[in-house]
Amino acid sequence: MLKEFKEFILRGNVLDLAVGVIIGGAFTLVVTSLVKNLINPLVGLFLQSGALTGLVLHIGKAKFMYGTFINDVLNFVITAFVIFILIKSINKLFPKKNGEDAVVVNEELETLKEIRDLLLEQKKEG
Repeated sequence: MLKEFKEFILRGNVLDLAVGVIIGGAFTLVVTSLVKNLINPLVGLFLQSGALTGLVLHIGKAKFMYGTFINDVLNFVITAFVIFILIKSINKLFPKKNGEDAVVVNEELETLKEIRDLLLEQKKEG
């Protein structure tokens, strides 16, 4: 069981996933810091509360912190945009060969069709 666990952990996909999660966590901290320490103060110049997180709506005893929500949405949009740019750059550096993949699939499909036709002919003869 220990040997199987070792093989599982050392598979490329598991290691890649672990690295992705760790880098994603670190990246999230950087983006959160960017929004909290640079963007929020800029936005705060135009708000009376001084920062997005200070925007609160009180209705009765309920406290709706819509400024914090806007802050989190801003974090998400920035993170998504940076990841989009990163993926787009990687795709430009390492373009996929779509034409070759399509040719291989078509050749395999044709071969399978030929095998099917031969099997049908053998059934009819036998």
